[in-house]
Amino acid sequence: MADLDNLEYYIKFPSLNFNYATAAATNGGGGNGSNNGENDFVFIVDEQKLPVILLFGWAGCRDKYLAKYSQIYEEKGLITLRYTAPVKCLFLKRYQMISIGERLVKLLIDLNFDTHPIIIHIFSNGGAFLYQNFALAMDKSDRNIMVKGVIFDSAPGKRRVSSLFRAISAILGGNVFYNYTVSLIMTMFLSMIWFYEVISNTIHPKTTFQSNPLENLKNEKNRCPQLFIYSKNDDLIPHTDIEYFADWRRKLGVDVTTVCYDRSLHVKHLAENRENYVKTVYNFINRCLNGST
Repeated sequence: MADLDNLEYYIKFPSLNFNYATAAATNGGGGNGSNNGENDFVFIVDEQKLPVILLFGWAGCRDKYLAKYSQIYEEKGLITLRYTAPVKCLFLKRYQMISIGERLVKLLIDLNFDTHPIIIHIFSNGGAFLYQNFALAMDKSDRNIMVKGVIFDSAPGKRRVSSLFRAISAILGGNVFYNYTVSLIMTMFLSMIWFYEVISNTIHPKTTFQSNPLENLKNEKNRCPQLFIYSKNDDLIPHTDIEYFADWRRKLGVDVTTVCYDRSLHVKHLAENRENYVKTVYNFINRCLNGST
């Protein structure tokens, strides 16, 4: 773990003796010894400018869970950087997300990662909201960040009161009565803020800050390839939201790939569809790095 002005992130570099030519012989099965096809995949990379995978966690995500995703990249010798925005910034002090986006861009520049190919892996609306502000910060920066591809896992989704309630409830956990009461109060409060944002944006278009990644990312300037991984069984973000967003991006000329599962739950697609999930992201990243889109 590292800290930059209270910006807590986790970064992992490949070992100095990592052999990319023989990477296929490593165990890609997540430690379970299974032969699931991950072993057979090798990235062809410039070892002086290794790809960097940014992982933006979902709201309330504990790093030990996000680390399970970064591991599939680390086992192939890629650099990973994990960061999850604080819950208070995602729900209450949302204006601070602007600063977080700017500090993440500065971090990449300070690490000289702006000269490396970047792939961003986003989880749920919390990760998408973070990416929204990261993208704004990239637009303002005088340094070019080479984002080669973006992976959306269970995102983005429209703002719904019911989804907000379930998200807050999942974060709080604990006693049922306490959970329900606090979740309800917070949902009502945040819904009022949403309503205020909608009214303010109607009166003063493009000047009001909105935490609405689906709408704010639809016309994002970056036209790099995008991969959407989602499920018809998602209890927080309907698959129709993601398909609407993906279709919108496709119509703008973005190279869009979609993978829809039938049964896996919200941000549970890796755990429930590991072999297909890993092959999908590996193939997508390989295409992004080699420009064969």
